[in-house]
Amino acid sequence: MKRLVPLVVVFILLPVSAAWATELDELLKQSREAAYTAEQIISCSTPDGVRAAVVRIAQSSGEIRMTSTVAGDLEVSSGDGGWTLSRQGGVISSASVDSEEMAPVEPLYVVEDADSADFLGREATVHRLIRDGVLRAELVFDDETGALVTATTFTASGDTYCERRFVSFDPTDPVLDSPDLLEAEVLQPRSEVETLLPESVGGFDRLDIYEDEEGLRFAYYSDGFFSFAVFETPTTVALPDANPIELGEGVYQRSFTAGQVTYVWETRSGGMALLGDLPPDLHESVLATLPPPQDPGILRRLWRSLFG
Repeated sequence: MKRLVPLVVVFILLPVSAAWATELDELLKQSREAAYTAEQIISCSTPDGVRAAVVRIAQSSGEIRMTSTVAGDLEVSSGDGGWTLSRQGGVISSASVDSEEMAPVEPLYVVEDADSADFLGREATVHRLIRDGVLRAELVFDDETGALVTATTFTASGDTYCERRFVSFDPTDPVLDSPDLLEAEVLQPRSEVETLLPESVGGFDRLDIYEDEEGLRFAYYSDGFFSFAVFETPTTVALPDANPIELGEGVYQRSFTAGQVTYVWETRSGGMALLGDLPPDLHESVLATLPPPQDPGILRRLWRSLFG
């Protein structure tokens, strides 16, 4: 049985490239290039209750360091092509990724006319993202630095799903030391992989797909704003503190954290997991286009319990 914690770290930190609408792409690129330190509150209203966390952020020269109350003193660092995970100053694991160039695609989101705002005593601008006539997100950018200081996402019915809001903001460049990725395992996108992961999932396009030496396969999907990763493993996946949830014709194990939902389920060939920032109204349609939960049978179950 494979625990999901290392997979969660991979998904959060690896850079995802997508072809967004030009205006949105420019806004997000400017935010990624901003230099600042901040404290952010993340609060999400989920079907399983409210999930919240406080995240401390330092960003400089395209690299970002985050320390979250979700994982105690756990610190994550990511930059262009890599990530590291450390606790109490010691590196636990790291990896680097080469990403393929994506051809431009027709943008799905429309960026509404911006409004001026005052945020933490600074001038800011509000942008609203519309897909298929439905408000999906409201983004607030600091005018001077371009940093994304508030992001609110909505369900299709207009209810607030998650809010990420800076409660402190210092535009001074923190000048970060680059994490050491020289000894990291390099994962490269694979163009030819035998996989159950489709090229399109519920209106989300597959960007890249990876495979490691142990047979773990994972792919990134995006519709231009929301995104998620799907993992296909040779063994079943353990998800601590999960709740069983029935969707469609299958039963999944589900867990919400601040800003992220995780589903795991068992198939006849192994285990699968989905991790993403998707609002709840998108979960069923996305999962319906992936391999469904299946009972592997008593012999395969016995083999997995004996040999993993």
